Amino acid sequence: MIMHHIGTKSIETVRLLLRRFESDDAEDMYRNWAGDPEVCKYLSWGPHKDVEVSKKRIRDYLINYEFKDYYVWAIVLKSINQPIGSISVELSDESSRTCEVGYCLGKSYWNRGIMTEALLAVMHYLFFDIEYQRIMAKHDVLNVASGKVMQKAGMQFSRLEPRVGTRKDGTIYDCAVYVKHFTDE
Repeated sequence: MIMHHIGTKSIETVRLLLRRFESDDAEDMYRNWAGDPEVCKYLSWGPHKDVEVSKKRIRDYLINYEFKDYYVWAIVLKSINQPIGSISVELSDESSRTCEVGYCLGKSYWNRGIMTEALLAVMHYLFFDIEYQRIMAKHDVLNVASGKVMQKAGMQFSRLEPRVGTRKDGTIYDCAVYVKHFTDE
């Protein structure tokens, strides 16, 4: 079966607007999450050393938005009208209709259900508009809060992937993998 890729379209929830990044989002990106070592502690990238790195990342997004199978959203909190995080499809396997999502949110916005709201909206879009059948997400086992977001969004623990990489501090880490199937909807 052919997937129905339509690219990164805007998605609106009660509190959020998930939209394509724009050139002038770099300052907010850097300030709200990408430049924060605590936010990036368990991520393979970052923190960005300065706003120029954020500008380059956004330029890359803008180029890639021309591809219909490219999905990267800025998470905009409508009440302040600025990006506070991002959510994206990191990996995609057309043959199994599976994708993996990744996300990041500024720490000022943690513990408010914002990331769960964004993840639920993106999963709905990926299942119903793009026709993925399975969505995965992973987190460093020490990043317990990320796993809680996955659980609150209805994802089920699938497996532990041992020794998948090295943290910035040199320690080896394991990943917990969560999955949601379209049939779970």
